Amino acid sequence: MAVQLNHTIVSAHDKSVSARFMAGILGLPEPEPFGPFLVVQVDNDVSLDFLDSDRVTSQHYAFLVSESEFDEIFGRIKDRGLDYWADPSQRRPAEINTNDGGRGVYFDDPDGHKLEIITRPYGSGS
Repeated sequence: MAVQLNHTIVSAHDKSVSARFMAGILGLPEPEPFGPFLVVQVDNDVSLDFLDSDRVTSQHYAFLVSESEFDEIFGRIKDRGLDYWADPSQRRPAEINTNDGGRGVYFDDPDGHKLEIITRPYGSGS
């Protein structure tokens, strides 16, 4: 049996706000309730299960997207006036990176989770 990530829990101060932000910015279907969670389904059969929590520790979530999806998502980031960076340490504001011959950008969700979209996996070369 191959080991695959199936789901992960994303702590949020307001799961509805955070799950809808994630789905909206990435262009994914509306989140679905499941028990205490609000579930955002991504295309590789992995779900992000948002859960209300009083304690939220910032996590990093990176999404591999196509070039056209990058353009769409990046357009939504700019349309919403979100801050974005070319690097995870946030030293290159209002820039994208071109690592490994692709494009990438970092931005925050409403709970301070560090989100990233990339068009090439890191280490894949150019």
